[in-house]
Amino acid sequence: MVSEEILINASPMETRVAVVENGAAQDIYIERTTGRGSVGNIYAGKVVRVLPGMQAAFIDFGSGRNGFLHIADLVGVSQSGGDAISDHLREGQSLIVQVTKDPLGSKGARLTAQLSISSRYLVYMPEGEHIGVSQKIVEAKERHRLQALLRDALSSAESAAQGSYILRTAADGAVVEQIAADLRFLSRLWEGLNRQARETSDSRLLHEDLSLAFRIVRDLVRPGTARIRVDSRETFAALLSFCQKYVPEVTSLLEHYSGDQPLFDLCSVEEEIRGALSPRVDLACGGHLVIDQTEAMTTIDVNTGSFVGRRNLEETSFETNLEAATALARQLRLRNLGGIIIIDFIDMEKSEHRTQVHRALEEALSRDPVRTHITGVSELGLVEMTRKRSRDSLEHLLCEECSLCKGRGVVKTTETVCFEILREIIRAARASDSTGLQILADQDVVDLLREEQSAHVADLEKFIGKTVSFRAEPNYSREHFDIVRL
Repeated sequence: MVSEEILINASPMETRVAVVENGAAQDIYIERTTGRGSVGNIYAGKVVRVLPGMQAAFIDFGSGRNGFLHIADLVGVSQSGGDAISDHLREGQSLIVQVTKDPLGSKGARLTAQLSISSRYLVYMPEGEHIGVSQKIVEAKERHRLQALLRDALSSAESAAQGSYILRTAADGAVVEQIAADLRFLSRLWEGLNRQARETSDSRLLHEDLSLAFRIVRDLVRPGTARIRVDSRETFAALLSFCQKYVPEVTSLLEHYSGDQPLFDLCSVEEEIRGALSPRVDLACGGHLVIDQTEAMTTIDVNTGSFVGRRNLEETSFETNLEAATALARQLRLRNLGGIIIIDFIDMEKSEHRTQVHRALEEALSRDPVRTHITGVSELGLVEMTRKRSRDSLEHLLCEECSLCKGRGVVKTTETVCFEILREIIRAARASDSTGLQILADQDVVDLLREEQSAHVADLEKFIGKTVSFRAEPNYSREHFDIVRL
């Protein structure tokens, strides 16, 4: 039985969430106040360029960077494939679009005109009249019950929005009152969105999805979730109010964490994040993985390292590959790696060994909430797989291209280092009776702390009851800093 809990570390500058299963972090989500993603947001946009050869168009949706819309993501397109993009769109045309993928590298946001909005139990789409059920609800009797329940709720609702609905995984076991409440919520939301669209002629935001902490309690709480610990009293109170109104069954799981140890030090989550930025992952057997993430694909190399096995090379390779299959599946979730992934297992001569490794990988990936597809193990030990990508990987979020090595490596952003320093200040203050702390760091880091982050520093001084000063050290690299007790 999997024991799961959710840790929410909230501060004015960012919110971080860790999903922990059986004491080990599996998923990490990070959202910064100044850089929230746009997936799920709905915009009034304008067509700026139609590309007949690609059957696509670029859309100005007010973000400062045009998004990409393929013909397959339009409404009312012939399923036979005979339609041309120019039959549906022209330059200057107004269009309501939704972001399905945030910008990544040189690629702009991926957009769709097939809109959808979500509540706790339902996803609403304005086109069609279909009622679907999440594939993760596998029991046929429950699927039929939910469909009948939703049809009854729609027929008795006074102002339910017309269109298609999908019952989400969270709807498993829901009662008619809960479904009816969701219908009313979605109807009001859709009506307000349409009113805004009618009143504007500019490219602008019409609907913004919930912030990270609220999406987590709406979307990620499962029957196996034991508790949700929140280390911010303000965020805890806001989540409590939200849950009481929209997801009352989650209310009892919320817990305000007020321990002296930082929340992400529990279950070694902070250590896991640092480790997830390293290309090397050590295995318990003595072998290791090397993970290389590029824009085109991610490659994972499995090595025996210091593991020599007990019998022969074939058994050593087999045992290492079995452990690697479970470890790399967890790393995919932890690092949020997506797109094309090539796994180079250690060569195995026996076909039964290749089959067992493949089954172990399939079983490990079956617990991943993100959709994956894998091929068999080739004679060379290679496995090709894909993992759906809808948000930045942990490395893309926390790091940037190194200007010194011209793209051959990455370093943490100045902002990331600043936030690490602010967290370390809290840790140092708790462990010391000194009246003040001095931070020695790189000039860019010190400048950011004194300027853009000055308000956070002031709040922090008030919180810890100590003065904090900064001194730039010319020989320090960006990631190097020291805290001196005064």
